[in-house]
Amino acid sequence: MAISQKLHTKLVQKLILTPSLQQAIKLLPMSTLELSELLNQEMVENPMLEEVPSDDLQQAEATPEKPEEPKPTEKGDTWDDQDYEYFFGDYLDEGYKPRTPTEVKELPPIENTLSTSGSLSDHLLWQLSMQTDDSLIRQIGEGIIGNLDDDGTLVATVDEIASMGPWPTEEVERALTLIQTFDPVGVAARDLQECLTLQIRHLGLAGSPAERIVTEHLRLLQNHQIPELSRRMGMSIEELKEHIELIRHLDPKPGSRHNPSTSQYVIPDVYVMKVEDEYVAVLNEEGLPQLRISPVYRRLLDKNGENSDETRAYVKDKFRSALWLIKSVEQRQKTIHKVATSIIHFQRDFLDHGIEYLRPLVLRDVANDIGMHESTVSRVVTNKYMHTPQGVFELKYFFHSGISSSYGEAVSSVTIKQRIRKIIEQEDARRPLSDSKIVNILQREGLELARRTIAKYREELKIPTSNQRKILY
Repeated sequence: MAISQKLHTKLVQKLILTPSLQQAIKLLPMSTLELSELLNQEMVENPMLEEVPSDDLQQAEATPEKPEEPKPTEKGDTWDDQDYEYFFGDYLDEGYKPRTPTEVKELPPIENTLSTSGSLSDHLLWQLSMQTDDSLIRQIGEGIIGNLDDDGTLVATVDEIASMGPWPTEEVERALTLIQTFDPVGVAARDLQECLTLQIRHLGLAGSPAERIVTEHLRLLQNHQIPELSRRMGMSIEELKEHIELIRHLDPKPGSRHNPSTSQYVIPDVYVMKVEDEYVAVLNEEGLPQLRISPVYRRLLDKNGENSDETRAYVKDKFRSALWLIKSVEQRQKTIHKVATSIIHFQRDFLDHGIEYLRPLVLRDVANDIGMHESTVSRVVTNKYMHTPQGVFELKYFFHSGISSSYGEAVSSVTIKQRIRKIIEQEDARRPLSDSKIVNILQREGLELARRTIAKYREELKIPTSNQRKILY
């Protein structure tokens, strides 16, 4: 059997992600801040892109003009301007116009954003410089302070700190004892027990039952085993209450007051506003630069200009890139608006009445509603927030699985968690409801759930078991 090589011509259709499509997909999951940074970076790298001056924007809003008609090109020019005018005519002169909502909250004043608070280490180093002139103790103290976590707990052992110098272990112990007298009280403790003991002794309660509870029976207290603790201490529960209440008011993380976590402010990407009896989605595009094609560089494309072929080729490439970016940004905004409008359609009851009326919703429902793929919807809801009459929520918050009920409609898992929370809040604290009893209550309301499901939801809500709630009472 002879084997021969032959050439065949065959037409094949394939789905290929072009660079422009990859760019459009990359823009979808970006937050508004990330998109703004990207557009500013593109303006730096691409000379064809420029931001419309504010004077031009105000003039255009006051007297809107029709875009200038494209000039016909001479025959024989390989650069077909007419095609680009046809597809991108809306973006050549005025670029993409952001549509900002009419009601946007004012940003905080600049003086509220410039101040910085001191850290725990700065506070302790200042006290160390004021407390001793011994250079060795200062060096060791700086090493100890450098090994404190944000809560003020010492995360290194005495031997590990001694090996840093190397320093004598006795001097490390002396420096540690000094730092443990600093403000905040309880700082530089090696564990919770030592932290609470330092605070009790600072209050002048050394040798008191409170110190004995912390040093000998802290585990019983943590597990709320009050009867056993009462037996071991030889005291009645009523007598113990005073000491337990004192311990409860101690600070297990004294350093956190000097290392506050920075508040992360969320800027909504979509505002939900009620116009008459309907909710509408308005994109928040404040801060997004309005891009347009630079008219100066567009003139370089004129054939009659005295420009080299290399210059024209460079400008053409940047011209295409700029047009696709502007087009991709508008497509991104339109897609976000479609998804937000679809969510409003499905969650109308939630917007009117609150979390108890949140409907179960999956990506497929929104994808079918707007005629897009689930993966596109998934990218859109990433890192996006919506301002609603019920508060600010991430777009992902509205997507939850549903649990069937006896009256036909499915109920969102978030709604069930809220119902469980309310049931436990209304229970008799002396006789807390077990998970099985909560199952029976929900069954009478038409919700069929297994006990393990209730236990899982309760744990996600960080609610103790019925036995632990009883002990706490």
